Amino acid sequence: MRATWLALSCLAGSAALAEGDPTRRADRLETLRLDAQTGFSVDRYEVLTGRYYRWRIESDGLEEYRLLAPDLFAESWIDQVVIEDKEVTPVGLYAVEFDDEGTIDIWFIPQRPGEYEFYVKGLAEQGFRGSFFVR
Repeated sequence: MRATWLALSCLAGSAALAEGDPTRRADRLETLRLDAQTGFSVDRYEVLTGRYYRWRIESDGLEEYRLLAPDLFAESWIDQVVIEDKEVTPVGLYAVEFDDEGTIDIWFIPQRPGEYEFYVKGLAEQGFRGSFFVR
């Protein structure tokens, strides 16, 4: 009887730990498309601190795009960056760059509330500027 109780206690404890893992399931943000004709497809995101997000960014490949979000990345825990099904686990992140058409996924947890800009270097005035509002 005592062994059964101990086994059930251990199972309940590991279930609680699994439920508390913030990286078990990411909230998927609306995909950001970089389009040479129109700029960003999304210019505002609202997210919560402590929540796990996947941010998919797609490039049309008609321009070279260097997407910067230095303050957002500095105030977030970056779990991984996935480029063409290859995962990178960075210590920090400043920008991602597209030389051709493609997709990059950034998996992250914002740590501090605030408003954080993201933009394409050299193209911000042509529609390539947006903000994250972190509550």
